[in-house]
This record gives sequence, structure tokens and C-alpha cells, in this order.
Amino acid sequence: MKIPAEAPLIPPEIIADHARLAAEIAAHDIAYHQKDAPTVSDVTYDRLRQKLLALEADWPGLVPERGVGAPPVESFGKVTHRVPMLSLGNVFEDGEVGEFTQRVRRFLGLGSDVPLAFTAEPKIDGLSCALRYEGGHLVQAATRGDGAVGEDVTQNVRTISEIPHQLRGNVPAVLEVRGEIYMRRDEFVALNERQIAQGKPAFANPRNSAAGSLRQLDAKITASRPLHFFAYAWGEISHLPAHSQHGMVAYFASLGLPTNPLMKLCENDAQMLAHFRMIEAQRASLPYDIDGVVYKVDDLDLQLRLGFVSRSPRWAVAHKFPAEQATTILRDIEIQVGRTGALTPVARLDPVNVGGVIVSNATLHNEDEIARKDIRIGDSVRVQRAGDVIPQVLGPLLELRPEATKPYVFPDHCPVCGALAVREHDEKGVPDAVRRCTGGLTCKAQVVERLKHFCSRNALDIEGLGEKQIEFFHAEGLITTPADIFTLAERDRKTLRPLRNREGFGETSARNLFAAIEARRDVPLNRLVFGLGIRHVGETNAKRLARAFGSMEAIAQAKLEDLLHIDGIGVVVAEALQAFFAEAHNVEAVEALLQQIKPQPMPEPLNASALTGKTIVFTGSLELMTREEAKAQAERLGAKVSGSVSKKTDLVVAGPGAGSKLAQAEALGVEVISEAEWQQRAAG
Repeated sequence: MKIPAEAPLIPPEIIADHARLAAEIAAHDIAYHQKDAPTVSDVTYDRLRQKLLALEADWPGLVPERGVGAPPVESFGKVTHRVPMLSLGNVFEDGEVGEFTQRVRRFLGLGSDVPLAFTAEPKIDGLSCALRYEGGHLVQAATRGDGAVGEDVTQNVRTISEIPHQLRGNVPAVLEVRGEIYMRRDEFVALNERQIAQGKPAFANPRNSAAGSLRQLDAKITASRPLHFFAYAWGEISHLPAHSQHGMVAYFASLGLPTNPLMKLCENDAQMLAHFRMIEAQRASLPYDIDGVVYKVDDLDLQLRLGFVSRSPRWAVAHKFPAEQATTILRDIEIQVGRTGALTPVARLDPVNVGGVIVSNATLHNEDEIARKDIRIGDSVRVQRAGDVIPQVLGPLLELRPEATKPYVFPDHCPVCGALAVREHDEKGVPDAVRRCTGGLTCKAQVVERLKHFCSRNALDIEGLGEKQIEFFHAEGLITTPADIFTLAERDRKTLRPLRNREGFGETSARNLFAAIEARRDVPLNRLVFGLGIRHVGETNAKRLARAFGSMEAIAQAKLEDLLHIDGIGVVVAEALQAFFAEAHNVEAVEALLQQIKPQPMPEPLNASALTGKTIVFTGSLELMTREEAKAQAERLGAKVSGSVSKKTDLVVAGPGAGSKLAQAEALGVEVISEAEWQQRAAG
């Protein structure tokens, strides 16, 4: 394996650990975002991400994928967020709060003696919503959706009495207010009493009730539900009327928007933790549900400098409350097969109330965890949920174990197709944590899930070809490969049983589906790369590959060293990509697809500049900002940051102590500038 100059050689065991973590996180993301069936708790999920971050801190060549949210429901209109609605990173221990503030200081290059204020406010357990005001008038409301595209719930939001239709005072021409829609506990109880009296099912908790009430197709139903709103953030805005987080929230209140009175400005970690304890002590007596406290850097200029990682802002974090637990009976263990062939064990439980939520399913993680904890069908088990989702089985209560129970034997064959299910081993013989079906494209579970992923909102986004339709077409033998989607209309014209004559379809719906498919023949290249479902290649890496190579053919033929030259593409991603295109059936499927569609280059970013599309390398010591901040600044301007110099490099920014990269740039005739000159160009 050829490693680029100056890149550290990553030990095989580190690569294996990173690959296992990345695969496990990817499987949990699919379960949560695509299937609405989460299989791990917030605590477990965030611990996995923290392990990944720790590896990356020590080995910069290892870069994970990070996504956020879930696709919007097709029944609602779509709203594209002009500023993405991202989620927050989580911490669970007091010490992690200090680690967060230190990360902020390191990124900004601030010493411990430099004042740095944070706001601390309750994390409302509700539904995120964005309110767009133009000239002070409410013109649109949308849910978070997948962070990029949300659901249009304007008419429903207009029925919430405490959300003003017209803001008072001096307002920007455009102001997108973001906050949380929630339901108070007493109103939730009263609503459930009415539901039961009318013979309707009760809601599980106030959050589900609020979300279900807002996402009604009939706004009259929403109007009958007691919903409330807290404003705490913003998206697109014509101009900032304040220079701090707490100043902006106070400004919202002056406009007539409801804000949370428990937000406090803190000057250090001790004050942040003290406020957390105060809010935690009040948690049970508050009229609404909360699941933690959110800390945000108060200075908006510093927020801008800190920017975002793929799924969350660097300048904010949620400090979650401790997990809640209960005991119940494990009735069965069901093995689910994901689109990558991963076999995931799910516990089927006697329903139990855990922190106000009725839990009947929970994650068992993997076969090693089942064996280590000796979890058996029939056991009394402890179940935990942390935050707002994803329960997990902690272990059995051995003193309550029935005598007839037997150790659970994890299957070595796929429960869907019967193919052998194996655990991959690294170079030292250490087995992967996940067992995978070897059936590949012959396994119905993988074929259908891969097709669903291919058509999903963040991939090709084919309107009208959702999960149910994919399952229908596959069951009918009409779609088994991605290329089949684009030949569906032609085959339909020739069949004696056209789609318009099949149950669930008519002339109009069939015509609309074929039109939607036709419209995706010119899909952006990054969406196609992501849609192929290559292991470790999520949205962020798909964009990196599309920008770097420009065509699917070039990506398929890329050499390992070419892939490793791309900033953010590590050994694990590069080898996964090469392994995908080393399989003949994958190449055949992609070639068949490319005969039907013409992938387009990625659109230029909205903040296009003279640096957009340029490949930049930073080398040596930077004195005006940290290396991480410089990289984030370049990416905001549409540039591509590389870790090594080549003929494709457009610009090298060299600070004191620049070594071989500077020499290589001079030898290749690449333009070299100082950090001060870079700042001038970045400023416009």
C-alpha cells in the first residue's frame, strides 16, 4: 500500500478498530434515520462517536461519515432550508463539558486566561421548527426533516396561538426563527384522557404528541391540540440585530416571540455545571419535558469562526441527563438484516414504561455483547433509555432466570436468504463486531434496502418511489437493480399488464412516477456516489469524491494513492471504495446504470468565490488562526483542502517551518503564498 508523503503509517489494528466503529455507527444511522427503528441508546451512540473522534485525533487519516435527521414525509410539501438545520453533539458527564470548552479554545487558539462566555438553556423535548418571517410577517414554517429539506407545516403552525403572525418592532427584511414546538405535561394528560374517551389510542409521551399534532394533514386537528413554542436560534437573516447568543434571544422576546426564561449567561465551566444542576433539580416540576441543557458559545463572531462539522456546530453541545431504567421480560431475539448485510439482534420485550415511554423493542448490540452478558430468551432484563430515543438491554437479572433457559446461539446463516453469514477478520485475525450475510445482491433484504437507499431523499430523491413502492416493484420482479428503475417506463409500455392497471396505481400516478424517474437522469454526481451504498462512503465523502474526480468513471478507476490525496479520505474509505469496484457485479451494475443516466458535476456552493473549486494545501505553522480553523474557512469559500501536494494543487499556504510540501510545491511550480496573503484572498 502506498501512503502519501508525510502521512503517518496507520497500524492495522487502528484501521480495524476504526472500520468496526464506522460500520457500527453506519448501521445505527440506517436503523434510526431510514427505518425509524433505533437500536441503541443516545449514550451508546455517542460513546461510539467519541471513540471514533479519539482515534481521528491520534490518526488524522481516519475520517468518519456524519449525517443528521431523517427525510421528510412525502405527504407534506418540501421546504429547502437555506441554512441547514443540524443537530447537536451530546455529552453525558461533567468532565466532558470541560473537554468541550477546551476544544473550543484550542480551535480558536485561546488561552485559559482569555474570557469565553457560554449560554446555558434547557433542551426542550419537542419538535424542531423553523419560522420564516418576511417584513415581520409569518410566510412559512417547516420541520427539520433531514436537515437540508423539511416538511411544510405553515398552515398548522398558524394555528398555534403564541406564535405571532406579525412581529412587532423593528425587524429584518428576512428573519428565520428556529425553536422547539412542545406540549405541556398537564395538557398532554388531558389530551390522552380525551383520546381514550373517544376510543382512540393514547400518545406515548408529550414529545410524540406534539410531533403528531403538528404533522397533521388537516390543520383543524392541529388547531385543537395545545401546542407551544420556544424560540432559541435562527437560520437565514438579513442582518444580525445583536452580537451575542443571549442578545439574539432577548431580541426575539422583544419581537413578541416566546423564549425560555431559564437561559443563563455563564463565564466558566463551573457556572455551566451549576446551572445544569439547578435545571436538573427543577426538571420534575417544570410544566414541560426537557432532556438536558444546551451550552453555546455566546459571541456570534466566534460562532462564525468555529463553524460546523458534518452533523453539528463546533460552538454548541447538549449535556444530557442520566439515563432511565426499568425491568421487563425478554420474549424473543429477532435478527434484522440491513442493506450492507449486517445482522443486528433486536430484543422483543414485554412492554414496559421507561421514563414515560412504552418500550417493547431494544438493541442487543451484537453477538459478542449477547454472549458476554449471557442474555437468554426468557430472562428478566434491565432496559435503559437515555435522552429521548433508542432503548438498550443492559443485561439479565440472574437471580430471576428461569431454569429452562438456554444460552442464545447467534445464527451463522442469513435469516432472509439462507446464505452464509460471516464475520470479517483483520490482518491479526481479530473478528469484526458485525456478522454479515454473503448473499450480496441475491439477498432480498440487501437488494431491497440498497434500492431504498438509492432512491432515498439524500441520494437520487425519486419522488413517488418510496419504501412501499420499492418493496412492491421488487416483489413483482420489476426492479432488482438501480438500472431497472430507468427502464421501467419502457418495459411498462410493452407489457400486457401496465402499471396503470395494477392495484394502488392509476393513469395519473403511473405517469407522475415515470416523470419523476425521468427527471433524475441528470442527477448530481455526489448523489449518485452516495446512492450506491458503498461502505463508509456517506454524503460528506461522496461530495469529496465528486469534487475531486468529476465523473463516476474516474472514481471507479482511481488508484489508492489518488484517493488518499483527497483531504478527509482515509485508508478505510479508500480501500472500501476500491473493494467495491473490484467486484465484477458492482461494476456491471454501475455500467448498466450509466447507460441510463448522465451524472452532473456538483453545483457550485452558494458562497462561491475566486477560491471556489481550487485545491489548497496548508503547510508549516499557522500564526493567525489554527490549522483546523483555516481548513474550515477554505471549505466555506468552496475550496478543496488537500493533505499533500501534487500537479492538481492550485495553491499552497506556507507558514514558518514548512518542509517537504513547500519544496514539492516549488518543484512543481505551484503558487505559494504566506498566511497573511491567504487572509487577504479569503476576505475577498
